[in-house]
Amino acid sequence: MNLTPDQIPIPLGPLTLNATLVFTWFVMGLLTLVSWWVTRKLSASTQISPGQNLLEVVVLGIRQQIRDISHQEPEPYLPFVGTLFIFIAASNLLSILPGYQPPTGSLSTTAALAICVFMAVPLFGIRRQGWRSYLKQYVEPTPIMLPFNLISDVSRIISLAVRLFGNVMSGTMIVAILLSIAPLLFPVVMQMLGLLTGLIQAYIFAVLAMVFIAAATEVQTAEGAGERGRDGA
Repeated sequence: MNLTPDQIPIPLGPLTLNATLVFTWFVMGLLTLVSWWVTRKLSASTQISPGQNLLEVVVLGIRQQIRDISHQEPEPYLPFVGTLFIFIAASNLLSILPGYQPPTGSLSTTAALAICVFMAVPLFGIRRQGWRSYLKQYVEPTPIMLPFNLISDVSRIISLAVRLFGNVMSGTMIVAILLSIAPLLFPVVMQMLGLLTGLIQAYIFAVLAMVFIAAATEVQTAEGAGERGRDGA
């Protein structure tokens, strides 16, 4: 039994790639084609296609979640957080296809996604606060807190990667074990539960990413309000 798609070789002509790379590009290509197909004839009328209707539901739902978490306008964060959610959700939901291995079952994929969050947090924070105000929070209330704050940033990114990897990998392994024990009933039930779990994991990953971003950007809001209050006084 292969623990991760990294261990599954797929020959492609003269090249042999692992399943993680192949199915990652497959998901990205599929999402690109679906996005083009859905958005090629967008309409502002009341008569819209089912694809546009689904797209609007997803986008509005993500926008509302971002607004509820950050208490800010969602536009600056929507492309990044929305892409995380849609990619992870699609990667997990496509596991119903025979022979498909979700790339999120590979630690290299989840680590790459977590690194994207790790880089996005300071970028959003610096863009909103300025680099002086953002870096200042690492030494507050005392410079002794600097190493602890840095360790906190790294540890939460590691937890993001390991949580997603562990849940997807364990779900795949359980389905494979049940398939060998009771090939008719239990795998179907577990597959359906796996799809639900995959969708929930995509939601949790995107929400945690937004929580980290909100924590990096709302300090400026509080400080800015205090400064405006002092200026008004």
